[in-house]
Amino acid sequence: MFDPVIAPSGTLLGLLQRGRGDGTLHALTAPRPDALAALNHCVLRDPRHDWQLENRSLYYARLFLDLDGELDAIEAHLFSAEDTLDTDESRTGLALAVLGHLASYGRRDALEMLRRYAADGSNWAWALDELALRDDDAGLRALAAPVLARFPRDPGGDAELAAAVRDAFEPRPWRLWAEDPLPATAARVRAAQEAGSFDTWGRQLAPAGPRPAWSVGAVLAWAQEGADRGVPRHVPAARCLSAVAGPDDRSVIVEAARTGGEGARCTALRYLAGRGDGEALDLIEDAYSGGSDAVRRAALDAFERMGGDVAVDRARCWAPRPDALGAAACRVLACRGGAVDREAVLAALREAVRGEGPDAPTLWTLVDGTGRLGIACAAPVLRHVYRETTSSHLRGRAARALAVTDPSFAAGFAVECLWDCEESTREVAARHAGTGDARVVERLRRLAADPAEEAEVQTVVRSRIPPDARRVTQ
Repeated sequence: MFDPVIAPSGTLLGLLQRGRGDGTLHALTAPRPDALAALNHCVLRDPRHDWQLENRSLYYARLFLDLDGELDAIEAHLFSAEDTLDTDESRTGLALAVLGHLASYGRRDALEMLRRYAADGSNWAWALDELALRDDDAGLRALAAPVLARFPRDPGGDAELAAAVRDAFEPRPWRLWAEDPLPATAARVRAAQEAGSFDTWGRQLAPAGPRPAWSVGAVLAWAQEGADRGVPRHVPAARCLSAVAGPDDRSVIVEAARTGGEGARCTALRYLAGRGDGEALDLIEDAYSGGSDAVRRAALDAFERMGGDVAVDRARCWAPRPDALGAAACRVLACRGGAVDREAVLAALREAVRGEGPDAPTLWTLVDGTGRLGIACAAPVLRHVYRETTSSHLRGRAARALAVTDPSFAAGFAVECLWDCEESTREVAARHAGTGDARVVERLRRLAADPAEEAEVQTVVRSRIPPDARRVTQ
């Protein structure tokens, strides 16, 4: 997927791209054409860096409802000629997910558009999954003919159909079609279901990779073979070592961690760190100092996964280092350190923001650690991360840290977080937002009554609604 271009955080488009609650609040007070233009820009050009991790669809669908937005732009996007040229699901996935939420809110035009796209569009499987959750049986049965027509009646087409049935995220349409009144349709779908199940069964009977009966040397050789082919295997290989290695094998594994090939060395380092071996920390330091890039990354990852006081003590020694090992040490302190480590974690947080910006990957752990350690003087940095990051998940972590470190959070960012795109952030807001603000009470009431809201959020919301407002809601 392409790397999205994100507008500045102070603009309406930038707020909506980030999924911030202030995006909705600003859009509702902006001229409607401007708000809809910014909203359509986001839906048609997915602004997320990781669409599998970050949420936007419900956030945008709710804003479409609040603005009574037309779906002409989404329709033109889905049914353009480009749909046959660019079949990557990242081009249409967000738009289809937004239509799915709109359909669940009763927008008939969204439901009809999903049906049309499932019949004619290139990303039909995504549309079908959305319909599986929201359409009635009659609507789904009507799609059997156009969907099955995509697969030629030959061995290749039957294999593709079996894979589509096997990999479907929502099985409901296929189960309906397996009982279709037309015998030919039902028979073909049932045959595809059986073929997919047989394929899965066959793969389970003949799994690839090492088995517990292998020796330590065989597991290390398997890991090295993967590294030679450019396929990293050290993570599963380390798990396999846990199953096959005994006390007598330690010297072999330690030697592999010290002098082995890239794959074997990464595997041995991860295994020894996971067991808290006494030599693991020295071996990690040696690997970081003299290993290849892959070995250095594996050494850092192994160190951050280590538990116990010995790892924390070594992290305190390494934290002042101005390199990646020092940064990893600060992340260890953020996760498992104590009050004495606040200065080191705060310094690492400031340095990461100053040197790498508000989207630095290391901030995820450091922001969590700042909240865990209750570093109150970090609130200004956390507020900057909250405003500027393009990751809605990192913003949610910053919100959780601010709830602990910033006394103004309840009357400030917590209010806008009630409109945030991430349910976990809305849950934090529901716990902390001050109900003295009339907007907070009204928003809590709406979230409590919204069938699309997550159950965890609604549980917290209902515990916060004042009794008089609760009577009005009921």
